[in-house]
Amino acid sequence: MSLPLALIVETALCVLTPSNDKGNVALQVYKGKDEILLSKLILDPSHSILTQSYDCRLRLDTRRPHNGDGFGVGYYTDPKLGPEPCIFTSTIPAWNCINLERLACKTTSSLIFAHVRATTEGTLSDSNCHPFRYNSLMWMHNGNVGAWRHVKRRLVDDIGDQWFLGVKGGTDSEWAFALFLDTMEKMGHHPSFPPPNGFEHKALRQAMLKTIARINKFIKDIPEPHRSAKDLDTRSLLNFAVTDGHTVICTRYVSSRTDEAASLYFSSGTKWVEYEGGHYRMERRDKGADIVLVASEPLTFERDNWVTVPTNSVLTIHRQTVMIHPILDEYYNPSPSYSRSSGFASSKGLVNNETPNGSETKVLAASRKLDGTERVDAKVAINGVAA
Repeated sequence: MSLPLALIVETALCVLTPSNDKGNVALQVYKGKDEILLSKLILDPSHSILTQSYDCRLRLDTRRPHNGDGFGVGYYTDPKLGPEPCIFTSTIPAWNCINLERLACKTTSSLIFAHVRATTEGTLSDSNCHPFRYNSLMWMHNGNVGAWRHVKRRLVDDIGDQWFLGVKGGTDSEWAFALFLDTMEKMGHHPSFPPPNGFEHKALRQAMLKTIARINKFIKDIPEPHRSAKDLDTRSLLNFAVTDGHTVICTRYVSSRTDEAASLYFSSGTKWVEYEGGHYRMERRDKGADIVLVASEPLTFERDNWVTVPTNSVLTIHRQTVMIHPILDEYYNPSPSYSRSSGFASSKGLVNNETPNGSETKVLAASRKLDGTERVDAKVAINGVAA
């Protein structure tokens, strides 16, 4: 029986095995029914995103052992204060910033973006630190745009003046955000006029897919003499995250049929619990998803807490429901057993989800007992087929 391409993800069990790759950027998303203290997400866990900035457990490459080129935290406040997220960024290494500790210990939110950076494009400055924002929209990126020095000119020529003038930094990530904003406008959903309850989740997802398609087209339009240059790599790693304060869209994507994308995981449950000093886990007492976390690297080492987002797919969090769609383009492969290489992500210094033998981390369909009483069935979709 054929299944729809989008399946509701109720829960899943995932085998996590550290890879031999370095992560030069880490991003993290929290979306919950209730607010959480920022410190319980980005500071207190023993493997928080702050810890990952100097101790990435999925990294063995020591060429650049730290994500010390700045960080940022973005979060939404009381709607009475307006739809825009509050964003705090700094070029001080996250582990050395006392202001982050002061802020995180006294701030709560139900939707949080966090990002630590090691530069691929752009200089060390606050304007180049993620997340980026426009009006109610907030954006992060883990990866790189392929052949960027050739793509930038084409991208700039293709977007409207409003989005061109809004770019403050020099990163490919912020320019990709400008392209997303331009795509939203061209689709008839102007970012300057967000609806009171946010944009439709389908509109945000389609805008994301069109943004990736436009980047791929810019690369294809590079004249052949340049495309054939030995020092030009046209492959892109596009792990994007965007939210309007209501819906979250994340992608795990690489513009290649043979390479693995940078890593991305999610976890869902009913309660984020500290069970021992600095050690947290996601509890699941029913089939609800009161809390959804998305991260480049798991925040816990509880194997049943985290699910691998499949390569070349888009994850949507809407009304605390998680949906996964495959990205159906020339780089998509429908076979769940298809094997990709970790070499490209490793060469870019990015964490990936592969096991040491080269096969991608497997997502298992299973069921388990919680507290010896409740049974939770685990279901997840990979490339539109139930695992």
